[in-house]
Amino acid sequence: MALMLRPWAFLLFLALGSYDEFGLQSRRNGVAQATQRVFLYPQSPKVSSIVSTKYRTAYHFQPPKNWINDPNGPMYYNGIYHQFYQYNPNGSLWGNIVWGHSVSTDLINWIRFEPAIERTTPSDINGCWTGSATILKGGRPAIIYTGADTEKRQVQNIVFPKNLSDPYLREWIKPDNNPLIQPVGQGLNSDQFRDPTTGWIGPDGLWRIAVGAELNGYSAALLYKSEDFVNWTRVDHPLYSSNASTMWECPDFFAVLPGKNSGLDLSAAIPNGAKHVLKMSLDNCDKYMVGVYDLKSDAFVPDTVLDDRRLWSRIDYGNYYASKSFFDSKRGRRIIWGWTNETDSSSDDVAKGWAGIHAIPRTIWLDSNSKQLLQWPVEEIESLRREEVGHQSLELNQGDLFEIKGIDTLQADVEIYFELTSIDRAGPFDPSWLLDIEKHCREAGASVHGDVGPFGLVVLASDNMEEHTSVHFRVYKSQEKYMILMCSDLRKSSLRPELYTPAYGGFFEFDLEKEKTISLRTLIDRSAVESFGGGGRLCIMARVYPVTLINGGTRMYAFNNGTSTVKVPQLKAWSMRRAQVNVKIG
Repeated sequence: MALMLRPWAFLLFLALGSYDEFGLQSRRNGVAQATQRVFLYPQSPKVSSIVSTKYRTAYHFQPPKNWINDPNGPMYYNGIYHQFYQYNPNGSLWGNIVWGHSVSTDLINWIRFEPAIERTTPSDINGCWTGSATILKGGRPAIIYTGADTEKRQVQNIVFPKNLSDPYLREWIKPDNNPLIQPVGQGLNSDQFRDPTTGWIGPDGLWRIAVGAELNGYSAALLYKSEDFVNWTRVDHPLYSSNASTMWECPDFFAVLPGKNSGLDLSAAIPNGAKHVLKMSLDNCDKYMVGVYDLKSDAFVPDTVLDDRRLWSRIDYGNYYASKSFFDSKRGRRIIWGWTNETDSSSDDVAKGWAGIHAIPRTIWLDSNSKQLLQWPVEEIESLRREEVGHQSLELNQGDLFEIKGIDTLQADVEIYFELTSIDRAGPFDPSWLLDIEKHCREAGASVHGDVGPFGLVVLASDNMEEHTSVHFRVYKSQEKYMILMCSDLRKSSLRPELYTPAYGGFFEFDLEKEKTISLRTLIDRSAVESFGGGGRLCIMARVYPVTLINGGTRMYAFNNGTSTVKVPQLKAWSMRRAQVNVKIG
């Protein structure tokens, strides 16, 4: 259960640094047009109301109204995908949390049902918080979730489907022996004890789960064992613990095979050579470690332990939190979901009547070097593509803008490949940038000329560019490797006041001499901009609320503002149809 409550929602965020002009030439169909310069905008026109259906996404997951946060208990069962989620049935602010429930056959179009788990017993009367689904032996699903009890302690409860013959599993039963696990034991904080993982079976045939906790003032994934998935005993040591923070929310633990984009089922035998991933939610983002699950010690052992948690790897470098993965037995892949909140104010959320979406479900796997997770939108999202435009063999010199026309720029899927002509001109990489990458993205924005970069994509832009969001790369040289900076800069995304408009960013290693091109894929869905760089090496999810989206159309450009020429061997873009998200059947 993510208890992160958006401190920025109450602050006026002012963009740092100079961003007074984009300074780019407009290029249409590869032919240079008159130079177009955009200076600091004058007094803004009247800003239209944020209470508009145009800001609701067209193909990202969200309920028709009210508050949504963590994805819970995703699973594939008897031909149906189930997505549960933290939901306030009474309003668009956090509170009164129950488990919303939706089902799908394709992960894109969803049917909404009544809440699956509600606050009806002493062990969850103050909230039905985050948990996970596990398919037990014999094919029976079970969900273990955190409840806030009458004393507001965090305890772990279980539910089972009422009727396995119901293909939608609409009703769930709470056994009388709840709660199964209580926050007892020396050093355990009863207010920081939540979010059980999916279960897995050890070589001794016993089930295991991990629960996020604060133990003796430090973060821990506590380990519990059971023969029957109902009676649990705490193991005398955590699955893993760290003194780098005080609490891990929403832990996730799963196995991966290096270099294979197929998934592994934790309830089955794990093949030799597999690695394990421990994911945790903290610092308003999702971080992870890659390592091995030591069967003898019954503990997770990371390959690398970094003392400074600012350097830990992240699932996503933008607005993405409380993610949950599951094994998709239909296609043999592992899929991960994450929550993306609003970045306007809480009063805006009340006025709109809704708050929060989920990112597009992603296939997730481990690279061949066993160092980094890779992610890519599930292939089913491509079923929404309609009009396609394509360009080949473009050349972007310093200051060039190439407008992408012929598609719906509010709902689009864009794939671009950038080929660099002079990587030897890449500037030196400074490792200190890794400690505050957003600061570096602010200082090295899209308007700041570099040697190799910035180059990338501008989306949701107004005619005069006073509103725009840029997703771009810069290339640096570090010893024998190249470091690619990817930024999603929201500082000019909207004329609206009191929005959170950061410059998100992250670095990834890349073998430019081997791979030649850097790819960028961006899904634009009205107020959502979700980007995947370097074939999924780095992901950035963002929320933006441009006034031009309400007042008129938006524009989209590929650009280069570096001194080195960048080639675009291939650019493809599609309009995206509206999905049927959370329609209600009779």
